[in-house]
Amino acid sequence: MSLKAGDIVRFERTFTLNDVELFIKIPGDEGIHHMNPDAQGRVVIQGLLTATLPTKVGGDNNVLARHMDFEFLKPVYTGDTITCEVTIDQLEPKEKRTSIVASFRCHNQYNTLVLKGGFSGVIL
Repeated sequence: MSLKAGDIVRFERTFTLNDVELFIKIPGDEGIHHMNPDAQGRVVIQGLLTATLPTKVGGDNNVLARHMDFEFLKPVYTGDTITCEVTIDQLEPKEKRTSIVASFRCHNQYNTLVLKGGFSGVIL
């Protein structure tokens, strides 16, 4: 495991209409705001699609999440580039696993905070 307490992991993603269309197929979230473009030709990204950003750190590090907390602050639209910063707040080695507690903040290309929260679990 290469993570340590205090680490900040950063990455970004630009969401597309194809992302929204693919995600609609999983939960069936077909709200009109996800289907009909606004005056600028954008649709709103599903909140849970946006929430997949901080889970990348878990996937990259074999984290089995036990708790996840999301606060959706502003809408994210197709074409937005979101930068996610995950801070490793605590790592505690146990017998066979390591407990992890992390917090995250996601900003759009205008540096507006769109999502924040945290997660905890174990590293397998």
